[in-house]
Amino acid sequence: MMQRSLDAGFMAGAYVFPGGAIDPEDSDPRLYALCAGMDDAQASRKLGIEHDGLSYWVGAIRECFEEAGLLFCYDRSGELIALDQPGLEARFVAQRNALNAGQLSFVDFCEQQGLRLATDRLTYFSHWITPAGAPRRYDTRFFATVAPAAQEPLHDAKELVDTVWVRPDEALERDRAGTLSLRTPTIATLRQLGASSDCASLMHALGSQTEIPAILPAISRDGGRLLPGEAGYAEAVQNPAPKWT
Repeated sequence: MMQRSLDAGFMAGAYVFPGGAIDPEDSDPRLYALCAGMDDAQASRKLGIEHDGLSYWVGAIRECFEEAGLLFCYDRSGELIALDQPGLEARFVAQRNALNAGQLSFVDFCEQQGLRLATDRLTYFSHWITPAGAPRRYDTRFFATVAPAAQEPLHDAKELVDTVWVRPDEALERDRAGTLSLRTPTIATLRQLGASSDCASLMHALGSQTEIPAILPAISRDGGRLLPGEAGYAEAVQNPAPKWT
C-alpha cells in the first residue's frame, strides 16, 4: 500500500493501492499491439463497455510503474522483466522519472525497451464509483496481480510519499487503531483480499467471479459511509447528506 501526499486535494494522507486516471495515450493502438494475452474486444467485454476496455489494463500497468516503480512487462525473452541488476535498475528509474516529467511517452518507452505489457497477469475484480457529493468523483476499476519477484516498489515521492507491505488483517487493525488511514473502498477491498490464505488462492477466487457489479457507497446524514445491502443505504441514496465530510 502507498500513502497519498499530505498535500493532496483528495484523500490526503490516506493509504491506498497504486493507481490513477486513464490517459488518452492508454488507448494508443501501438500499446494495444503490445498487450499479451488479451485484445480490446475481450477486455471491453470483461468491463461491460463497448470499446477501449484494454486501456484500463494499460493504464493500470503504466500507473503502477509511474507511481510504485513496479513494471508488469515482459522482456524480449518473454520473461517478466527483472530489475534487480544495479545498472538496469538505474536505467529504468531514470526512464520512470522521464515518464513522470512528461519527457517520454509510455508507448515509446515500451517500444524502445522491447517490452510487452503483461496484461494477461492482471485480474479485474472490483468496480467502485465515488459517492454523490464528493469533491471529486471517480469511476474506478480494481485489478490484482502477484508482484514481480525481482522488483522492489518505490513510491514517486510526489503523489505518493510512503510504501508499506502489509497483510490485509494487519492493515485493518492499524486503521482501527488510528495508525493507518484507510477509506471505505480500501477497507472493503482489504476484507475481500483477506478472505484468501495466500496469493494463489486469492487470484483463483478473484478470477472465478462471474459478475462484478458497480459499488456506489452512500453518505448518511451523520457522515457515515454505507454500502449496498447495509441498513439505511436505500434512504441515504434517496436523501444524501448535504455536505461531504
